Amino acid sequence: MKLWVVVVNYKTAALALGAVASALADVIALGGRICVVDNASGDGSFERLRDGVAALGEVPVEVIAAERNGGFGYGNNVAIRRALRGDDPPQYVYLLNPDAVAEPGAIGRMIEFMDTHPRAGIVGSHIEDSDGSTHVSAFRFPSPLGEVEGAMRLGVLSRALQRWAVAGVPCDRTTQVDWVSGASSVLRRDMLEQVGLFDENFFLYFEETDLCRRAAEQGWECWFVREATVMHERAAATGIKDVSRPMPSYWFDSRRYYFLKQGGASELMLANVAWLTGFGLWRLRRRVQQKPDRDPPNMLRDFVRHAVRSRARKS
Repeated sequence: MKLWVVVVNYKTAALALGAVASALADVIALGGRICVVDNASGDGSFERLRDGVAALGEVPVEVIAAERNGGFGYGNNVAIRRALRGDDPPQYVYLLNPDAVAEPGAIGRMIEFMDTHPRAGIVGSHIEDSDGSTHVSAFRFPSPLGEVEGAMRLGVLSRALQRWAVAGVPCDRTTQVDWVSGASSVLRRDMLEQVGLFDENFFLYFEETDLCRRAAEQGWECWFVREATVMHERAAATGIKDVSRPMPSYWFDSRRYYFLKQGGASELMLANVAWLTGFGLWRLRRRVQQKPDRDPPNMLRDFVRHAVRSRARKS
């Protein structure tokens, strides 16, 4: 099989069916299949997905139910393992968020790129928000210097630390990058068999960063392909972009686990100090300059509390 497409749903059945419909033409043209995983939504999503797919007629789409809501990596792994154990394992796995819509031909262009770049283990697409603006989807790996740059939001500092800025990669051209958004990305089977699947210790966020880092350590390339575009409903499936709500605890958990896994306790400590320094100076500057507050409520307090609790659990 050329292609296996995975859409993981959690309580967003209508959006997931839209994602499936957007991918269907490219999948049929490539001789692939789509697997929709309901991550134990418990709200009737599985039945709505099953009925919605049945209404499409004879299409290469199946809906399966996960045993639990284990997060993004877990849900994708359920479908990927199913494909790799099959009689005809796919050459490529394409991940598409349930709140994303692939433009016609986008998946085909990503597969064509993979075919012509044999060391590309992971490829991500250009992503647009619903208003047509570019959604940053190509990144550098996180680091302590990247943490202070992102938290402080000061132009002169950002220019000085450009090479470490996580979100500082231009998304206006096809280029090799450190990591790409898992909302729309192609994974090569050979890479997965060498590197492994998603680390399920990440519930949500940083899991694709970790996979790309592990792939890079094994010599695989990661690319951002500007010619392929997907429209994304600004985290409609997770709500993390809603700054009226506090940052969810799983974001702090994933961030902590990523830095521990990448560089150990010393790197986590440096990253925390860097973020706290940058964010604290930003909050002070925001008040002095009377800039609008667009941070999630209690962000600084929650960051400190999570860091303290994590150290207490460790000791």
